[in-house]
Amino acid sequence: MDAEALTIDAFAQLGITVERPPDKRDARDPVVDLVLVPAGRSAELSVKRRSLVSDHDAETLLEQIGDTETNLFVVADRVTAAARDALRGRAGFLDLRGHLSLHLAGLVVEAEVRPVVERRRRTDALSSTAGLEVATEILMNPHEAVAVRPLARALERSPSTVSEILAALRVDGLLDASNTVVGTDLFWQVADEWTGQRVHIAQVPPPGDAAVTGALRLGLEDAGATEGWALTDSAAAASYGAPIALRADQPLDFYVPDRSIIRRATTLLGAAASPRDARMTLRVAPVQAVVRRRVDDPRLYEWPLAHPLFVALDLAQDHGRGREILDQWTPDGRWNRVW
Repeated sequence: MDAEALTIDAFAQLGITVERPPDKRDARDPVVDLVLVPAGRSAELSVKRRSLVSDHDAETLLEQIGDTETNLFVVADRVTAAARDALRGRAGFLDLRGHLSLHLAGLVVEAEVRPVVERRRRTDALSSTAGLEVATEILMNPHEAVAVRPLARALERSPSTVSEILAALRVDGLLDASNTVVGTDLFWQVADEWTGQRVHIAQVPPPGDAAVTGALRLGLEDAGATEGWALTDSAAAASYGAPIALRADQPLDFYVPDRSIIRRATTLLGAAASPRDARMTLRVAPVQAVVRRRVDDPRLYEWPLAHPLFVALDLAQDHGRGREILDQWTPDGRWNRVW
């Protein structure tokens, strides 16, 4: 269904009539796509279709419609919480996950409607480590065209393997012809495959203890160019400015290069008696880029951070609060938002 049909159907669920106009306005005017006809009065709607609408996208759309009598109405797979706040009272929106909003003089609609967004079928390309490596590498640079051989060299994979994965992602509509990211579906499909068992550890290693630091391969020197531990999840998200509250005794979550490090940490620092007693958790990185593409940013913690993409993938595992945080978090200009 196109955006106009989706809008007509959503309003019809609420008993409100929306019609297509008999003709279009002069091309110099904002296009009137639909006319709302509640209780004998009419309002003209200019319908815009988007995959994701952030607060920045909302402001851009409002600027485009300008100071006209036509009302902006946005139809999107996802409208973030911040974007909803920006649009309310100034434009209408249909979040295809199941919410419709429109504020006009004499008419205010805030209602749940039938969700119509269905996640694309999961692609087999992401079921392997190689598939995750290709997808995450592209998500870290979503607007850059990707060639097979340079990507294969960077990932230390065969060109044929990388070529097959890229082809599958294109077939599923997750990448365009130049292998750049289309929409947000690739992120969410990677999130579905982003797993890893946490091991709860009783103590955090003291960075100043050279014996422990060496044995556990923390990689604290020149973090941006070496392999080592990467702080992730809530603590890393807070470091990047995500709207998240941390407890004073919040356990730290780390990715490490391999399972041998977890075994050594359990021996040297002790296994926690229960998750409640843990001072940190350790996981083996699903892809090596997590522990090789770290960010040295000591604003809140002295630990190197995982790239924001990997932190976002961790937050996405929490279908409640974690995804609410993602809705409201846009990293600073150094990074690309792909969720």
